[in-house]
Amino acid sequence: MALITSPPSNPKPLQFSPLHRATWRPGQAEFVLSRAMSNTSMVLNSGHNISMSNKLLLNTKFSNHLHKNANRTVPHITSAALVEAAEPKPEPEAAKFRRILLSDVVVNHQRRVIFGRKWNFRDLANASVVSAMHCLCLFAPFQFNWSALLVAVALYVVTGLFGITLSFHRNLSHRSFKVPKWLEYFFAYCGVQALQGSPIDWVSTHRYHHQFVDSERDPHSPSAGFWFSHMSWLFDTASMNERCGGPSNVGDLQKQPFYRFLEKTYIIHPIALGALLYGLGGFPFLVWGMGVRVVWVYHITWLVNSACHVWGKQPWKTGDLSRNNWWVALLSFGEGWHNNHHAFEYSARHGLQWWELDMTWYVVKLLQAIGLAIDVKVPTEVQKQRLAI
Repeated sequence: MALITSPPSNPKPLQFSPLHRATWRPGQAEFVLSRAMSNTSMVLNSGHNISMSNKLLLNTKFSNHLHKNANRTVPHITSAALVEAAEPKPEPEAAKFRRILLSDVVVNHQRRVIFGRKWNFRDLANASVVSAMHCLCLFAPFQFNWSALLVAVALYVVTGLFGITLSFHRNLSHRSFKVPKWLEYFFAYCGVQALQGSPIDWVSTHRYHHQFVDSERDPHSPSAGFWFSHMSWLFDTASMNERCGGPSNVGDLQKQPFYRFLEKTYIIHPIALGALLYGLGGFPFLVWGMGVRVVWVYHITWLVNSACHVWGKQPWKTGDLSRNNWWVALLSFGEGWHNNHHAFEYSARHGLQWWELDMTWYVVKLLQAIGLAIDVKVPTEVQKQRLAI
């Protein structure tokens, strides 16, 4: 701890004798010996009654001591200032970290997921499902037909817009609006078919993201690495449970039997959909309706976690890395207006400007117009002014 004081009013220069390094040169020992013997004789003869034999004995011992130490190396004395100047200076803290390409986001707590740790069953299961979907996409060029493409696009809207953005995100995670229970459950079931986890797991992770946003406890912050925030966080479930504490923040969902049922039987439902697609259109429907569509929705959802915390604009003082990213917004039905969302988490509307395209918001407005959506939340002008930059 440094001690800080004010300087004295009349400082006086201090006298320091120069520091010399003691070295031995030929003949120096004899000179020192004669001087020492002479000085010893003076001391012994100044008021002390010592016999001549004792004088000779003492002189002989002292002479032997000097001869023994004549070749001794004397440590070199160096000032503390010179030692400090010679030592290498530590690099500034920021220089130890790297920036993500084309951004000002610094990776300050890199997380290694693939190697150097023990994988649990859930990690392996998640990695297997993600890998299987990507492998299925390899058949897409050889299994293309227009009906299969149409199925993929339709399921992209059903699972991506109705399931993930409308249900899992804005309705279940943030309670931005209310719909009748039958419609809430239908939208949630559409989200299950996106193969991104049960509503309980998805909502829990997202609520922890907002609670610990861009800190070391954030489930998927780019400050732990771009690819970690994009997808590899899915394969380190034990670490996330240690940092966040498990799904203890979704009591509103856990007390509903329907969501507990989906949690227990989650994987059965996408498998059933895959079997249905295969029965309707064979392998092309399976490849495009499951493989291509699932991977497409995967990466669009993950881009909100990664790209929307790295590239884009920040019109609001949110104190985190969230950005508005127009091209992610186009792909994700409005989720790319992510800085808007972090500024007003409760808002059912993410595209706050007229030109910010937000397909999910248009669906909410339609539901509100026909009386199926109530308690629709949007920020007031006063709330906007508080956070505007």
